Amino acid sequence: MIYTGIDISKYKHDCFIQSDFGEVVNAGFTFTNNAAGFEQLQKVLDEFGRDSIRIGFEATGHYGVNLKSFLEKKGYEFMEINPYLIKEYMKSDSLRLTYTDKICSQAIAEYLCEKAFSPHPMGFYDKFALKQLTRFRENLIKQRSRFMVQLTNILDCVFPEFKPFFDDSFSVTALYILGNYQSPEKIAKMNSLSYDKLRKVSRGHFSTLQFAQLKVLAKNTVGVWSDYYRVQLDTVLELFGQIDSKITDVETEIRQIFKPLNSPTASIRGVGEFSAAVIVAEYSDFKFFSNPNKMLAFAGLEPSRHQSGTADHKGKMVKRGSSHLRRTLMNCAPALIIHNPVFAEYYHKKRNEGKTHRVALNHIAKKLVRVIFALETKGVMFDADKLR
Repeated sequence: MIYTGIDISKYKHDCFIQSDFGEVVNAGFTFTNNAAGFEQLQKVLDEFGRDSIRIGFEATGHYGVNLKSFLEKKGYEFMEINPYLIKEYMKSDSLRLTYTDKICSQAIAEYLCEKAFSPHPMGFYDKFALKQLTRFRENLIKQRSRFMVQLTNILDCVFPEFKPFFDDSFSVTALYILGNYQSPEKIAKMNSLSYDKLRKVSRGHFSTLQFAQLKVLAKNTVGVWSDYYRVQLDTVLELFGQIDSKITDVETEIRQIFKPLNSPTASIRGVGEFSAAVIVAEYSDFKFFSNPNKMLAFAGLEPSRHQSGTADHKGKMVKRGSSHLRRTLMNCAPALIIHNPVFAEYYHKKRNEGKTHRVALNHIAKKLVRVIFALETKGVMFDADKLR
């Protein structure tokens, strides 16, 4: 068997090839991240044949997408390895701190030779697209949140009573008022025609009493209005609206990819549609995980453990692996307690054992992972009665 380690970077990749006896077949070469470079790699690989070669490289996000697509089209199996494992493997092999692309590619080849080969599943496009879109959605939501903070800062100066009146949130009605009337003076002069429009926007939830109260607040506000605040307000509202619209577009694309997968994770009451999409996208292929503990480790939810002699104790979460996955699992915990009796009982059980609220939520997230493992590996939908 021939083992090929590839160190991936942005513009070029380094390759090292050895036999299963540790004999160096190719001491290393560099190929560019383009058609000519990929053709160079193929010529080398074709000398050994698809059935006698194993290829491995670190999971480096989008930098390796083109190479994975190329290898899949040519019928070559490959294995993605967590960069942290390669780093620790290199530390265990030598005390030297020298770290180059060539050395890394050799370490990957040696790692492949010693570990069980778990080839990446063919046809990864849907899961990869889902992963890219869910992460992109998360970034857009963060940007939208930043504009909400800027909008709050502006209102603190021009109309500090406005946001508290709307329960410290920017509802559709609140954004409509800011977009169409802006200054406290114009809000104070709103008439019956203005209310008719607001009633339609709010679908009847904005009452005449609220309308009158808001006008009084605008008339007596301690805020100061100026043209430079108007420019800021116009700009922030426009950017906020654009990002909000793009988030809706991205969510539509996510639904189109995720729904046909018919994932059992989405059947868990308390796990939202987009949370389920993130979980499935980040784990990608549940066949990679032989037990739920490996899924917990992938999410960074397992506790650290320190054992030496007679001392043996557990520490805090290791927080390695996918931060996107870990954050989503933890965010699902409160909703699971509210909407899912099974998880609610488990939460109160942990609280009665003396666990703090945060620690109990961590246990909820771990239980969720164990449930997901059972559902996805068995291909069955969630049934609360079977968990009691």
